[in-house]
Amino acid sequence: MSLVVAVDFGSTFTKAVAVDLGSGDLVARAEYRTTIDTDVMDGWQACRAVLREADQAVDKAEVLACSSAGGGLRIGVVGNEELVTAEAGKRVALSSGGRVVAVVSGGLSAGSQKELRKERPDVVLLLGGTDGGNSAVLVRAATTLAKYKWRKPVVVAGNIDARDEVGGLLADAGVPHVLADNVVPEIGVFAPDSARAAIREMFLEHVIGGKNLSRDPSFQQLVRAATPDVVLRGVEVLAGLHGDVAVVDIGGATTDVHSVIELDPEDANLGREVVATHPVTRTVEGDLGMRWSAVPVVAAGVEAGLVSDSGLRAAAERRHADPAYLPSTDQEATYDELLAGVAATVALRRHAGRQRIVFGPGGRVIERSGKDLREVDLLVGSGGVLRHNPPEVAARILGAIGTNAQEEGWLVPQRAEVCVDKDYVLAAVGLLAEDEPKAAEGLAAHIHRTGILGH
Repeated sequence: MSLVVAVDFGSTFTKAVAVDLGSGDLVARAEYRTTIDTDVMDGWQACRAVLREADQAVDKAEVLACSSAGGGLRIGVVGNEELVTAEAGKRVALSSGGRVVAVVSGGLSAGSQKELRKERPDVVLLLGGTDGGNSAVLVRAATTLAKYKWRKPVVVAGNIDARDEVGGLLADAGVPHVLADNVVPEIGVFAPDSARAAIREMFLEHVIGGKNLSRDPSFQQLVRAATPDVVLRGVEVLAGLHGDVAVVDIGGATTDVHSVIELDPEDANLGREVVATHPVTRTVEGDLGMRWSAVPVVAAGVEAGLVSDSGLRAAAERRHADPAYLPSTDQEATYDELLAGVAATVALRRHAGRQRIVFGPGGRVIERSGKDLREVDLLVGSGGVLRHNPPEVAARILGAIGTNAQEEGWLVPQRAEVCVDKDYVLAAVGLLAEDEPKAAEGLAAHIHRTGILGH
């Protein structure tokens, strides 16, 4: 049996799995706290020792890794118009595994570059103009970055007619950069793939080493991409097996939603959308989490009519004050379940679209916006609150997503098969997908086989 090991250097825990390359079967798994305080490779070595106990072949196995340690990938977006290129930039950043820490629309001035610098982005995504359109704002932004000696990497993905001029400005000023295709080549078209690849290149070349997470040079050699980027690739593999898929990952600070669906031609470019819907999407809700972001979860749940404030806000404040908090009573476990249900429901609503009846000059019409997930075939839950609780708890949390959805027009999953990524292998699936597609499919099948909760 030939093995491969996949490692996720997470913000809190480092997770590792050993996988049979022939079948994709999960051979062993381990996790250890992410050792930011010493060297992130210490946590990996602790995991490796556990995997080795299960199979000595781990010592000779190839190791693939992803990372969100040290705060993950911070991306700043600079674009022309907030509703077009800046919005497209946010979507590209999120689907690339980054966290958007700043959005500057209307170009870049001396003042706005100073504000951008304060947010400490690891990468700047520089956009502006459709192909053949106005390039002045894009060129002016590049001129500003050059003038103020910007030293963080820049991905240029704007008007292709200005690409060489912008590249020349940045090169002359010594700004590290990559030139990509325009993410909005024309209004209503969204083309993120080239920019995503460029961001990944910059992440590996400049960001991983720059965070000083390890003195061991092999750390940089192991890491292939940012963890959320890899997870989204894993969701694509799942979709190849099960049809349309949505994944909701409930964390301590954020709730991430990934979806891969086949778009209805009518939905691919809705009239109200200036940036077209894309089949592969990731969103991050920074105000929805089980611990650090527990207090705004309550506010969001009350506003949506999902929960009452009775006792829940105080419970959320306890969790915010002590992110390592674990429920010790049935009541506290119930609070955790309520928080998780709200986080998952609100996050999926924000990720998906909504359908409403509006009245206009032509009378009563149905208006839709966003991404329609109603026909999703498989809904996958991830996160400690789902993995470490009995199946019936996970079923209630994920089942809450449909609460009042039809009556209020939310286009969230309605008839999906539901399962939990119990062994946290989606990241490993994504790591294996490019070089070992058969093993990736076998491991993806493990998620459905071991985590199914029913309808």
